[in-house]
Order: sequence, then C-alpha cells, then structure tokens
Amino acid sequence: MTGQHHTTRDATGAVPLRDRVLAFVRERWDLVALVVLAVAPLVVPALGGALGGQVTTLFIYCILALGLNVMVGYTGLVHLGIAAFFGIGAYLFAILTVPMYPFQMRFVTAAAVSVLATAGIGLALGAPTLRLRGDYLAIVTLGFGEVVKVTLRNLEQITGGMKGLNPVPPPGAGLTVGGINLGLAFAIDPRWFYYLALVTLAGVVVAMRRLEHSRLGRAWVAVREDELAASAMGISATRVKLSAFAMSSAVAGLAGCLYAASLSTTADPNAYDFNRSIMVLCAVILGGLGSIPGTLLGVALLVGFDTVLAPWADSAIQQWNINPSGSSLLSFSGWRLAIFGLALVLVMRYRPEGLVPSRRLAAELHEAHP
Repeated sequence: MTGQHHTTRDATGAVPLRDRVLAFVRERWDLVALVVLAVAPLVVPALGGALGGQVTTLFIYCILALGLNVMVGYTGLVHLGIAAFFGIGAYLFAILTVPMYPFQMRFVTAAAVSVLATAGIGLALGAPTLRLRGDYLAIVTLGFGEVVKVTLRNLEQITGGMKGLNPVPPPGAGLTVGGINLGLAFAIDPRWFYYLALVTLAGVVVAMRRLEHSRLGRAWVAVREDELAASAMGISATRVKLSAFAMSSAVAGLAGCLYAASLSTTADPNAYDFNRSIMVLCAVILGGLGSIPGTLLGVALLVGFDTVLAPWADSAIQQWNINPSGSSLLSFSGWRLAIFGLALVLVMRYRPEGLVPSRRLAAELHEAHP
C-alpha cells in the first residue's frame, strides 16, 4: 500500500544494520542533524572564523522561516511582511540593550520582552485583517512591511536612521561563569554564537513539532483547508488566525533578537525590506509548505547559497583571476537571482509540493497510486 516501507530481512529474519540506521535517520532526522551540527565546530576549524558567522546567520534564517511557515504553511495565509517583524524584534532588542538607552537589560530579559512585544504588534496587524484572504491579505502585509521600513528610517532619534543602533552588547556581557567572561567569549569566538543559535533553533523546531500535532496546530490546518467547515465544527476562525499572526510574529522577533546580537548592530532598515521577506517565502515554498524539514532544507539551499556559497565562489573567481575586469557577467553572485528564479520554476513545474512536503500537502497535489 502507498506510504508503507518494506524492510529487507536476512536469512535469520533480522533487519540488516544498514536498514536499521537508515530507518533511524528517517524517523529522527532532527536528532541526527543536531548531533552533526553540534560536533561540526570541533572538527571543522573554519567554523571558528568567518564561516561560523555565516552558518550562524543561516540558523537565524531557519528560525525566521519556521515563523513564516506558521502563517503560510499551516494556516494558509499569505504573508509578505515577515521581514518587518524580523526588524521590529531586532530594533526592540537593541533599544533594550544598547548603552545609549537607560534600559540596558540582560540578553534573556531583553529577548523575552522583544518577543512578547513583537507578538503584540502581530496581533494588532491581524485584528483588522481577519476578513482578508489571498491577494488582499498579501497587499496589507506588504504595505505593513514598507511602512515599518520607512518608519525605522525616519525615526532617527530613536532608531538611529540609516546607521542603525550599535553597539549591541553580546549575550552574557558583564557576566563571568566558571572563570569565563561570557561577553568577551561571545565577542571573540563565533562558535559561541553558533551554539546559541543552534540551541535556539532546536528549541523552536521542538516547539513547532508539538504545536503541529496539538489542538491549535490541527485548528490551523482546518482553517487552511476549509474555513467555513472549520467554523461549523466549532473552531473559532478568528482566534485561530490571531494565534497564527501572534506566533509567526513572535518567532520572527526572536530571530531578529539573535540577528542584532550576532552582528552587534541592527544594521540599516533596508536589511528588513521586501526582498528579505520574499527570500524567506521562497525558501518555505521550495522546501514544502507546512513541512518543518522542508522549511529548513529550503533555507539551507537558498540562504546558504546566498550567504555561504556565493561569497566563496566570488572569492575563488578573484583568486583564480578569472574576472580581472570585475564584470558582473562573470561574477557568481551576479547570477544568484536568476538561479533563484530558475530553481523555483523547476520546483513548481516538476514538484509543486516542495522538496520535502508534508504528507497532507503531498496527498493533495498528487493522485494516490494504487
């Protein structure tokens, strides 16, 4: 039957070791990936340098994409302004920690307050847009993203304008544990931020898996499939949509906190523009809507290509003197948007459910084979 895995057994009836290992990897991919990523800095020296910072940024984008997946994948609401909540989280965190403001909270406290405040802003956006779906909701979230970007740019007395807010202190600044100055350790060794982002990502993945199978997660999917039928079954579509707005915004705000802390600055408001939202949305669609492993794979492919592979390829082209004139036609990063578009076209043509789709979405888009 469809969906069943046939296990090969040897003459004694036992399952070969290789098959047992493959079955374990399929069922507990998250645990295997966590162990591999946790060991990687110990055996890959480059993760102690610039590569470590790039991979940390990749983890942060994975968290951001998981937040967007709540809206687009689980609830079926088109969201084109996720980068705005990413930026709101970053700026709120910076305001609560930078020396120019009197708050100067610790990392955990500032992150918690920023996440809650970002969730509240998500609720404020969601409340007046509950009746909107499809293109209309997309336009509202797109407009909200542009409003946030312009507001951050113009409130120079608060946000620093195009310069942003800095320096954002590292986690553990001023704390000494076991003879280790945590603030100094985070400042000089990228592996500390690497592990902080990895642990946070693991926590978000666990939370999302529990939510996916919870009553709230099933309500999200029910509203996505048929809002009228869900309402007839006693599900409050209003509460479900508002919870999706709040959860998505909160996770995006958490990613923004880590982003500002890892860069020691909020960067300028253009870092949270429409292009950032579209890149994350493309990653979710490429990996598979409503699929946690698909979302992570989509981010690894798109954002990893943009932040890790493209700079490495440009550096190699420069070292090999392939492009001495600096022509954009011979620059690898100059073709990245074309490659993004081509990848999405191919996926939508030959695998519309995504690379690693959820079982429900795969069943919807493909006929069951007898």
